[in-house]
Amino acid sequence: MYKYFPHTEADLQAMLDKVGVDSLDALYADIPESIRFRQEYNLPEALSEVEIRRLFDSIANYGAGDPLTVFAGAGIYDHYAPSVVQNIIQRSEFLTSYTPYQAEISQGTLHYIFEYQSMMAELTGMDISNASMYDGSTATAEAVLMAFNHAKKADTVLLSATLDPKVSRVVETYAKYHGVHIESIPEEGGVTSLPRLAERLQQGGVAGVVVQQPNYYGIVEDYSGFADAVHKANALFIVNSIAADLAVLKTPGEWGADIAVGDGQSLGIPMSFGGPSIGYMCCTEKLIRKMPGRIVGLTRDNRGQRAFVLTLQAREQHIRRQKATSNICSNQSLMALYVTVYLSVMGRQGLRQAAELSYGGAHYLLEQLQQTGHFKLKYQQPFFNEFCVCYDGDVDALLSECADAGYMAGVKLDQHTIMLAVTEQRSKEDIDELVETIQQIREDAA
Repeated sequence: MYKYFPHTEADLQAMLDKVGVDSLDALYADIPESIRFRQEYNLPEALSEVEIRRLFDSIANYGAGDPLTVFAGAGIYDHYAPSVVQNIIQRSEFLTSYTPYQAEISQGTLHYIFEYQSMMAELTGMDISNASMYDGSTATAEAVLMAFNHAKKADTVLLSATLDPKVSRVVETYAKYHGVHIESIPEEGGVTSLPRLAERLQQGGVAGVVVQQPNYYGIVEDYSGFADAVHKANALFIVNSIAADLAVLKTPGEWGADIAVGDGQSLGIPMSFGGPSIGYMCCTEKLIRKMPGRIVGLTRDNRGQRAFVLTLQAREQHIRRQKATSNICSNQSLMALYVTVYLSVMGRQGLRQAAELSYGGAHYLLEQLQQTGHFKLKYQQPFFNEFCVCYDGDVDALLSECADAGYMAGVKLDQHTIMLAVTEQRSKEDIDELVETIQQIREDAA
């Protein structure tokens, strides 16, 4: 009857029996009828958790100015995490040792790492997941080193020109000090050029190829034929993806990837001025011993009870230094726990619903911007929740004035291009108000 009350009917009856009355109404028998409130309570309609938070945030920030409403992405996204996530990750069961070398006293940590691995492998469509990495950029760099170490003679890794520039710079830094040569695959119309890739692969010497899905411009690329071309050249196919987008997009495993990497910040982790984040790495089973980090496995103890153990830990603490696959000494365990709880709470349906709301909001925003007559879609390609538009005015002035009005209205790519992103956090009202603000800015400037 009372959905959120912890007391059962048996609890209530035991209480009534204890105080010697027959019903809850009898508890108020001494209150005169003339002063009892018999009308409907003046309460608002029920609100979702997100709406309730917005309401209380507006009350708390009254007179102090609200934080900017975010329409920017470029690798960090304003997704919502249910309140229960923060509560669960603070439970003592998970606050075991910093690093789980002694399995018998680290079952809480090992358990959630195992669940994290299981869910990330399923989300990416891959065989194996490690126990997490720093962020998407370093995870991609580690994947490049995996491809280099896996190759016998090849020393070149190809990066798509549509890969996030921030990721490319980190990869180049790692590669420089490991003897890996980095080359770029040109783009055509905002997507990776398959003919140019095939042409370069025929020249030989390629250990791996890295692409991004959706790519840096938000475009959902068609990677049909990429894996076949890469594998024919005896190279590894590496796909970098925003984790949350895989709830509805074709997985790296379905594209034929050997290694799937990317950033997991989109799985509910707050933006927090750019960090901390979490990198994920998944691969095919044949590459398991080339993978950096740890892998947790499930077994049975001597009493037949389920137990979790470190199954693979090919690091310099355990094997000869020159044979170690990575010197990362922290597996971002707290962030892995956060993602694990978020995925458990959201479930498949919740992840898909959030992704569909993000997709719908982005396409609605584009329509509204185009109707102003000042914006044009830069790339005539399918996109997910992020897109690039050409603006016929001063980009710097527009973004500055939008910020003054309370909106982070995208990321500037060049003097005429803005990249905008929409997540499930942005309501139709948010989008309409942003567009109205832009129109008012234009009118005031005229």
